[in-house]
Amino acid sequence: MSYTTSLPWTLESLDLDSIDIERIRHNEDLFFLLCSASFVESGSDLYTHNLVDHFAGDTELQTWLSQHWEHEELQHGRALAAYVRKVWPEFDWDKGFKAFWDEYGAVCTSEQLEASRGLELAARCVVETGTASLYRALNDITDEPVLKQLTNHIKSDEVRHYKNFYQHFRRYREKEGFGRYKVFRAVLRRVNEIKSEDSDIALRHVFNQCYPQHVEDKAKYRQVTGRAQDLLRKNIPAEMTVKMLLKPLDLPARVQNAIEKPLARIAEKLFLQ
Repeated sequence: MSYTTSLPWTLESLDLDSIDIERIRHNEDLFFLLCSASFVESGSDLYTHNLVDHFAGDTELQTWLSQHWEHEELQHGRALAAYVRKVWPEFDWDKGFKAFWDEYGAVCTSEQLEASRGLELAARCVVETGTASLYRALNDITDEPVLKQLTNHIKSDEVRHYKNFYQHFRRYREKEGFGRYKVFRAVLRRVNEIKSEDSDIALRHVFNQCYPQHVEDKAKYRQVTGRAQDLLRKNIPAEMTVKMLLKPLDLPARVQNAIEKPLARIAEKLFLQ
């Protein structure tokens, strides 16, 4: 079955031939961010299958995951990979992705998921917060028109995915009856996992492909990827990120209002080392 008609946008709608290559090709930091994101997004089918199994018996959520979410996430990967190939054709994307997949596929297991279905949905809200913030930042960073269009599409998808996971989270919170403290712990665990696994593995394999002579040079790795992370850190939409992270905690309005601004000042530390 084809899902093209149900996708809010398609790869074919992007005019890759009109990319202003000279406007972006020199930006190695942006290359690292785009390519690492394309690796993670292109591995979404494995994560989807883990989630579908985790929510066995919940037909509504399983159907959305397998027939909508997975296809949109994989399209993100295909579109980002196509963009990278067009602007940086000398980069062997397939070779880099295979190396990434060999490592990432081994750690992306169902054991990573929260035992509680509701808490796993809270954790999913964290992941969608991170991706929505990432693509909003990339959209702000670039002035290349096709990349601006692509990152806006993906950011909108990720915000919509967040809303869907959040609605299912509320359903399970009522069913399972867990408290705010457990939600907070699940949110914190997933933030730490994002920092230590997904983004680091992807960036490392982009680096290894670009700098094979420095594969074991940790200082060089930190120097090159640190610049990319600094670029992202400076453009993270702090207020949006904090609001999305706090929403599953369902805090009293006065408490949320009191902590939003202080947390916004350190929001970039939530997703970047």
